[in-house]
Amino acid sequence: MLLCVDVGNSHTTLGVFEGAELRCELRVSTRRGWTRDEVAAALAQALGLAGLGFDALTDAVVACVVPPALVPLCEALRQYAQLDPLVVGPGTKTGMPIRYDPPQDVGADRIVTAVAAHGRYGRAEDGSPRGVVVVDFGTATTFDVVSPAPEYLGGAIAPGIGISADALFARAARLPRVDAQRPASVVGRNTVAAIQSGLVLGYVGLVEGLIVRIKAEVTWPVWVIATGGFARTIAVESTAIDEVDDALVLEGLRDIHGRNRKPEKDD
Repeated sequence: MLLCVDVGNSHTTLGVFEGAELRCELRVSTRRGWTRDEVAAALAQALGLAGLGFDALTDAVVACVVPPALVPLCEALRQYAQLDPLVVGPGTKTGMPIRYDPPQDVGADRIVTAVAAHGRYGRAEDGSPRGVVVVDFGTATTFDVVSPAPEYLGGAIAPGIGISADALFARAARLPRVDAQRPASVVGRNTVAAIQSGLVLGYVGLVEGLIVRIKAEVTWPVWVIATGGFARTIAVESTAIDEVDDALVLEGLRDIHGRNRKPEKDD
């Protein structure tokens, strides 16, 4: 079984594939100061919830945007699972040229989701090629643009909804912290509803505005895929999002693993 690990700023997502089947998806908090043994304990506990152990794993692939977390994670996999993980980074085969300056500045998670999005949605129902835009609602909200070729062209980065809510609470003394949920109406009748309107519906405006501008800059049809924690919350309110795919990063990791690991020869 293949273990896919996406280390994000707030959460680390784990997925275990048996062939093309995603057996389980798990999530733990990302800790920048964790040790090798702490990582191993967290992994073992999470896998145990799915009835799996380290002995069930045959390989691993990792995308990480938190550099201090990468070394202990890899050490934990080597020590406790006897696995030498494939780490997505410069030199990794993705099947997609990176038109970014410099290419190594693109987060590994952004490349992974771009690869998966093109593979799953890069053709229309009639088989014609199309571009894709991935909107990933994480700690930051990223917009990644892939041409039909495919080529990774770049995108946009905006503060995530959670960051925006935290900043508002921290900088405005009289405003309470609220959950990012859709209010009953755009015009909030109380402070909580007014903040929710700005956070959620205002964020819909941000997403739709950027998608309109991206489409205006390209010459080919575009399919927009949302992923990440707030993807469904925003997608319900927006006409700009064509698809929500919660497993995009895990599918991308599986695809990249297949491009880079040589199949074992039969004895």
